[in-house]
Formats: sequence, C-alpha cells, structure tokens
Amino acid sequence: MRNPSALITGITGQDGILLAQLLLDKGYEVVGFGRQASISSKRADLQLLYKRIRLYYGDLGNSVDIVDAIQDVSPDEIYNLAAQSAPGLSWAQSIETGKVTGVGAHRIFEAVRQFNPECRVYHASTSEMFGNASKLPQNEGTPLRPLNPYAVAKVYAHHMAEIYRKSHDVFISCGILFNHESVYRGMHFLTQKITYGAACAKLGISDSEALNEEGEPIVHRGKLSLGNLDASRDWGHAKDYVRAMWLMLQHSVADDFVIGTGISRSVRDFCAVAYAHVGEDWRDRVVSDPRFVRPIETMTTVADTSKARRELGWAPSIPFESVVGEMVDAHILALQG
Repeated sequence: MRNPSALITGITGQDGILLAQLLLDKGYEVVGFGRQASISSKRADLQLLYKRIRLYYGDLGNSVDIVDAIQDVSPDEIYNLAAQSAPGLSWAQSIETGKVTGVGAHRIFEAVRQFNPECRVYHASTSEMFGNASKLPQNEGTPLRPLNPYAVAKVYAHHMAEIYRKSHDVFISCGILFNHESVYRGMHFLTQKITYGAACAKLGISDSEALNEEGEPIVHRGKLSLGNLDASRDWGHAKDYVRAMWLMLQHSVADDFVIGTGISRSVRDFCAVAYAHVGEDWRDRVVSDPRFVRPIETMTTVADTSKARRELGWAPSIPFESVVGEMVDAHILALQG
C-alpha cells in the first residue's frame, strides 16, 4: 500500500512549512507547488525541508500549470494555502490579491473537478471575511461582510468552494482560520514586528536593520511604530491550525469549520506580553503611527469553535503566551547572529 500524497500550494509560507512537516511525520509524500522565483528566494533554513519534499514549479495565475501539477502528481489531498495573505498589503496590491487569492483558488477547484475528482481539497478561508461582524463570537453561519481586498478575494473563493462542493460533488473543506502565528511568519505581519521590536529592546538595539513598509527601521530611536493599537484579534499558534487542516480532510464529509482560540486580544495586549517577556514595559517602546492604520479596520474577531471541537475533536493546545515568547526568542537568537 502506497503512502498518501499531498500537494500544498503556498509551500513557502508559514502554514505551508508547518503543514509539510506535519504530513511528513505522518508518512505522506509531499509536493510543494509555487513559483520558482518565490521558492528559490526563501530562507536558507528551509533547504532541509525542501530535501524531504518534491517541488513543483507553477503559478496559480496559470490554469495549465495547475492542471499539469494535478495530473502529474495525482495527489490524494490538496491543501490550498497560496494567497497574497496580508490584509494591509492587499490595499496596495488589490488586483494581484484578487487574481491569486480568489481566482487562483477557483482554478484549483475546476482542475480537480475535471482531472482528479476523487482528490480531497482543503481551502484556507479566513476570519477576515467576517469584516464588519454583526455578532460575537463568529461561527460558520455568521454573515460575511469583508472590509479589505484580501477578505473580498477570500469570500469569492469561499463561495466557489461551496458551489463546487454542492453542485459538482467535489470534496472541498474550508477552514475559516482566525489569526495564527509562529516563528515562520513574514516580517510584514504585525505580530512579527511586535516580537522583533521586543527582541531589539532586549538587546538594546535603537535602530534596527529590518525595515517597515515605509522603508524605515522597524525600530527607530528605540521606538516601534504600529497602527491601530485597539484592534482586537483571536490569536493562536499555527501548529494547532495546520493540525485542524489535516483533520478536516480525514472527516467523513466536506464542510466549513471555524478554527480559533475563542479569546480576543488587542494589539496592546500582544505588545504587553511580548515586551514583558524581555522585562520591558511596552508603553515605553511602542507608539501609534497614523501611516500604519488601515483605511477600514476589521471589527473585533473571536472564534466560536464548537463545531470543530464536536465534529473533528480539535482544540487549541498551545497557550498565547507561549506563541509570543517563542517568536520573541527566535528574533533574539537571529539578532545575536
């Protein structure tokens, strides 16, 4: 009996890395799909992972690339994690975000329908789809009211997944994932900026080498500049969330599942934990800068995970403080060389 096989789009992102590690530990043959330039430019510390998987070069903007990969690999499972995944950045790259995050997912669903209908598909939806949420907490039935281009693209893909599931009997499960973090997060994400700032404070770095989207040091004159400090999110550890992805494709039926911790924390709360980890008061180190405030801010998000707990037996296992501390410690080690 052959080992199960999985094709992962977005293999170079946080979730792709951690999911690949999980599936390899479970005996899967793993194939990562992505653009050659993107894969080749990623960090050197991923080379050990790349040696354990097969890499298939292609672009979600090209249907032929997707079909070729699905026909060549003939995977048992596909995990679609590829996206322009930063809500803030999606304002500057709105068309590209729609092309990759929305239509790219649609291309995968259609290719599976035509060329590998027995394949099970996981699609990464997001809590950003709730946008101007009408209630707290949010569950699978909460109306979708997106407030940024990234969320709009995700809503399109989420609805297309439902159409293919119901009209074409394609097994597509959507994980409506709330914010999840790890040391593999890109530096353009808020949480990495905060934990990087805390590491700089620990090491006495007044002006950092790493730059923000304005081309300035992330930490400048000992201060970290952020946007809306009152924004609240439900933050968990990405390792718990990729485990949920796998569980969804082992479930007997395809469905949508909300994945989160059920606890909402503000940016201020995140800063407080990160700086306390290095013995600092965040209020001495962090300032709010209007340049980094989104044009429209998503409302408070907090997950109702009752369905995932009941049907998948899933629950988060890693405490929030451990997530933040792990990220701060990783930055300290990297900055120390």
